[in-house]
Amino acid sequence: MRRFTLAFPVLTGLLLFVFTSITTTHAAQRLTRIGVLCVTTCTTANMNAFWKELDKLGWVEGANIVTDRKEAFARLDQLSALASELAQSKPDLIVAVAPQAARAAANATSEIPIVFAAVADPVGMGLASNLAHPDRNITGAASFAPGDFNGKAFGIIRELLPQAKRLTVFINSTNEMHRLLALKEVPSAAASAAVKLGFQLDISDLHDPEELPGAVAAAKTQGVDVLFVSPDAIFTGNRMPDLAAMAGLPSMSLDPRFAQLGGLISYGPDYLAISRLGAHYVDRILRGAKPANLPIEQPDKYTLIINLKTARSLGVEIPASLLARADEVVE
Repeated sequence: MRRFTLAFPVLTGLLLFVFTSITTTHAAQRLTRIGVLCVTTCTTANMNAFWKELDKLGWVEGANIVTDRKEAFARLDQLSALASELAQSKPDLIVAVAPQAARAAANATSEIPIVFAAVADPVGMGLASNLAHPDRNITGAASFAPGDFNGKAFGIIRELLPQAKRLTVFINSTNEMHRLLALKEVPSAAASAAVKLGFQLDISDLHDPEELPGAVAAAKTQGVDVLFVSPDAIFTGNRMPDLAAMAGLPSMSLDPRFAQLGGLISYGPDYLAISRLGAHYVDRILRGAKPANLPIEQPDKYTLIINLKTARSLGVEIPASLLARADEVVE
């Protein structure tokens, strides 16, 4: 019988190899999979804020999480298929950005946890039973608080443009939030604005980016004094601010990027703060919390951004009182 003696260094090396292999395999098994569904692109300032906050909370791409990002690039007809692909891959959690993405994700799965972003009224959409206790597999931070928000926005427009008479609101009624908020809230706000602020208010319903140039030109021809652009994928980016500026029309939006990209003024929720809050929802769920038990938070702060360069090009003088209230002034 032959006997073999294993040298101590060899034994140590062998044990280290086995331990390392087990540890590496275990680490790979711990990778958490996050699916992301975006109406436009997942590379935005808001999403960058979300990922940075998630990183601070200890969830790092390639270290303990891996992401599968699906981008519709404003092709809304693609969302259902993209949501189904994500659900079928069975990630640990889905992040849905914008109302259309949240609806598509909710339709695709009732089991995988979903955290929404940039959804104004999740209860009105039927995504949650109530704010305090969603009772479903979806939760997040809402981007709107009930009340006469449009009336407040119109008040800012009146302060900025005291002679303006005709105001046109651009919406996209294929966006559930616009149907819920614009078509429900605007009429009451418009009545208030008509009586108190002297506006004639029109609603222009647009469903495709290709409609924008014609809609802006028509507004100019009809004698509209100012455009109020509701946040939506088809209005995203610098095209809408540019079209308004080229037509010589003052424009306003809830989206902070609007004024930063050349629109006259933005007044709306702090979307960066909402995105960072969304990361905390993801963190809590990945650590064991149930979406149904996580209350939906609403914004308590709205930001005012004024583009002075655009104001000068339009010949609009910004009142000192409005400048003093601005959170950001674009020179």
